[in-house]
Amino acid sequence: MLDRELRRIIVVGGGMAGLTAAYRLGQARRHGAPVDECLIEASSRLGGVVQTDRADGCVIEAGPDSFLTEKPEAAALARELGLGDSLIGSNDAGRRTYILHRGRLRPMPDGLLLMVPSRLWPVLTTPLIPFPSKIAIAREWLTGRPPGGLAPEGDESVASFIARHFGRGMLDSITEPLLAGVYGGDPERLSLRSVLARFRDLEAKYGSLTRAGLALRKQMGAAGRRPIFTSFRDGLGSLVEALAGRIESDRVELQRRVVRLEELGLSLDGRRYRLVLEDGSSREADAVILAIPAWAAAKLLADLDNSLSAVLTDIPYNSATTVALVYDGGVRARLPQGFGFLVPRVERRRLLACTFVHAKFDHRAPGDRALLRCFLGGSRDSAILEASDEEILQIVRDELASILGIRDQPLVSRICRWPNAMAQYEVGHAERLRTTADRLSEHPGVYLAGNAYFGIGISDVIRTGEAAAREAIGLAPAATVAQHAGRS
Repeated sequence: MLDRELRRIIVVGGGMAGLTAAYRLGQARRHGAPVDECLIEASSRLGGVVQTDRADGCVIEAGPDSFLTEKPEAAALARELGLGDSLIGSNDAGRRTYILHRGRLRPMPDGLLLMVPSRLWPVLTTPLIPFPSKIAIAREWLTGRPPGGLAPEGDESVASFIARHFGRGMLDSITEPLLAGVYGGDPERLSLRSVLARFRDLEAKYGSLTRAGLALRKQMGAAGRRPIFTSFRDGLGSLVEALAGRIESDRVELQRRVVRLEELGLSLDGRRYRLVLEDGSSREADAVILAIPAWAAAKLLADLDNSLSAVLTDIPYNSATTVALVYDGGVRARLPQGFGFLVPRVERRRLLACTFVHAKFDHRAPGDRALLRCFLGGSRDSAILEASDEEILQIVRDELASILGIRDQPLVSRICRWPNAMAQYEVGHAERLRTTADRLSEHPGVYLAGNAYFGIGISDVIRTGEAAAREAIGLAPAATVAQHAGRS
């Protein structure tokens, strides 16, 4: 029987959010908090979509390869774990991104902050943006308001927002491929409020996004520039290894799948929950942190709270496939200078994007190797997940041959599939979070963490894991879904 003086907390899911939560719980216990924690992971490894491999002297990421420098949580955690010296920034001095336009690679114009112009001349002279969008950019700069009218009440799609300011041309040629590369999503469905809240605020302040971009450029110049992306010398897997190394092995259960969460009712010191595992065994807890995808949490919660399960099921996910290719130095010499390229939907290709990894970060490939990483799937092409490795590799090689002229045989290839891995913040996402918070208030001791709620980046999920751990221990009130939903 459990010592009732201890608060038994079970973390379900060993991805970055779950690892962070388990680490913080263990840290609190070692500092005297009455906590007895355990992490349960369905697979045979920890780290979730963060997975680093090595081949032919190259560091190959199967999932994300970095995090945004401006979001501090990942770097702060890394330094706390003793990884500060291994942090590296992207090589922004050589940063150039291309967009496939009518079959040719064209450099994205200088001065675009995501999709907001911060310099007029490069944007007005690029062949990527059609003439009507250039007129719209100039017009809103002159008038201080979007040509397509002011923001509607409530949420709107990213597509609607961009079209109001710059027309469909900017949306199709710039915005859509950028969001496909990050979210694998469709701007017609993605929520401005939840995906690009910063730009919503800029519109409220300046009216004209172009005026906002020019002001931001001055602010960035005064503050000095930092690398846009940060990673680790030996890959993001370093962070997983460091976190896992701080969690006692007897507090981790691998290859144990939780299939149901039940409420046992009230006791003298709070509610109790039972987690039923696939093998028929069960675990009891005072608090449960579900650090798993929303659709997986929905399945566990179906018997406990059908309404909560339904709203979590309504958070859609897309799948992704990554293909890493290692070539010899001859290919490296023939590639255009820059970080890689994006492919708009209108080009009718299966490739979403390709990163020249050896150029983006140091320490990723020897000088006589080229390391490319290609992305497929998303909302455009869910069928790619069912293709064989041979078919996927052939698709990628054919498209690289057509776009880059590369017909060489790769020295190494690595294909990774990530089914239902990318949460999509579609219009109405903030309202779904509010409903989720309302339902969770009926089940004290159940917490959610992961990429389905307040951001899909590494720092975002670390933040949710840390918040869930604090709240589960009782160190901070309303620190997870309820708190953020209240801010939306």
